Amino acid sequence: MRIREENRNMFLLATVTLCCGAAACTLTLLEPVLGPRPERLVAERAMTDVPRTSDLTPVRMVGAPFEPNVNPRQR
Repeated sequence: MRIREENRNMFLLATVTLCCGAAACTLTLLEPVLGPRPERLVAERAMTDVPRTSDLTPVRMVGAPFEPNVNPRQR
């Protein structure tokens, strides 16, 4: 059994769709057994390595400071 060339893309799409659907269904069915994933706050992940203000090196600014144009008609 050979798949004709004009049908190969649809066959590949159907195969990938079925595999992804089977994986999603399996995980959905196993969720009550495994339990929901614990939620982590963003602050817990982001505050891992914060430098102190004494460790920061001063930076030299070149050019005019950025000021946003709040009035588009005025340049």
